[in-house]
Amino acid sequence: MVGKTTWAALSAVALLIGCAGQQQGTASSNGTTTTASAAPSTPGARMVKSRDGRYEGEVIGTPAPGSRFAKLQIGMTMEEVSTLIGAPDNMIRHETGKRWIPFYFGNDAQRLQVIYRNEGCLTYTGGNVFGGGGSELIRITVAPKGGCLDT
Repeated sequence: MVGKTTWAALSAVALLIGCAGQQQGTASSNGTTTTASAAPSTPGARMVKSRDGRYEGEVIGTPAPGSRFAKLQIGMTMEEVSTLIGAPDNMIRHETGKRWIPFYFGNDAQRLQVIYRNEGCLTYTGGNVFGGGGSELIRITVAPKGGCLDT
């Protein structure tokens, strides 16, 4: 009896881990899997591929030529951004709904928003629930007069 219970529990765990690791997407006619393109969260925002092409980020507004935000690219790390344009004036961290997905190993269980006065806000992935990943730029919000936080 103990063997059957152990086997059932291990099978359930393996099934959950397998389901958590599946990438969502649709199969095309040639057998490859493509992921759906995300829609912008704000009207007027544009979706931009990250510099390595792994995902799409969002740019809200248009940075002024020569401004600090004009130098940025979706997919940069927080360290790269800070080195390039300086430290932010303020930071806010919050959890996303993905925080509560069992066996979620992605790097977007938290978000970190940083504020640059007279420029706007930058949103980074904040890492997973196990302390790994994070700090990839996913949204650039140009708002020189402030009011760009989505918390």
